[in-house]
Amino acid sequence: MLTVPKIMTERTVLTLLQHYEYQVLTDYYQNNRSHLSPWEPEKKQGYFDESQVRARLQASNDLFVAGGAVNFVARGNIDRDGEISADLNGQVLGVCNFTNIIQGPFQACYLGYSIDKTIQGQGVMREILLAGLGYVFSEFNLNRVMANYIPDNERSGRLLASLGFEKEGLAKSYLKIDGRWQDHILTSKLNTELT
Repeated sequence: MLTVPKIMTERTVLTLLQHYEYQVLTDYYQNNRSHLSPWEPEKKQGYFDESQVRARLQASNDLFVAGGAVNFVARGNIDRDGEISADLNGQVLGVCNFTNIIQGPFQACYLGYSIDKTIQGQGVMREILLAGLGYVFSEFNLNRVMANYIPDNERSGRLLASLGFEKEGLAKSYLKIDGRWQDHILTSKLNTELT
């Protein structure tokens, strides 16, 4: 039986949100809409409606139970050392999504992530990703995690490189982001502990 993970990092707690916690996720995306829009697909009308957010959270948890995805949120945890502002305690500071988990001979997934605009550049996203990667590599016995980024997103490229992701190529017109088809640099990190 799978249990909902609760992973403590220095400044955050990684866990899965339940459908009744929809408001903290809605707040995160609405507060960071302009910050994230250059890097994410456009949101359809009604995306932030309570019923739609609840449905996405429920679907996310169903995928977790089925072993198909782990959609972490990182919530502020000032109980550890007080470095995160008290008004962010318990709030969503970032997301770390491991999706399309495939077992068998492939044993891989995709990684997507974002961080709150008020704490970018402080190493919090790296902290979150280290914890999330450790979890999916050990709990799902994955061989590979793939992460792709827009070439102009140099900050994301540096972060992935610092975590050991290696460039594998360039996909032309890979995803429709911010209203237009954009190229993406393909990267992956291999599980060096897998035998």
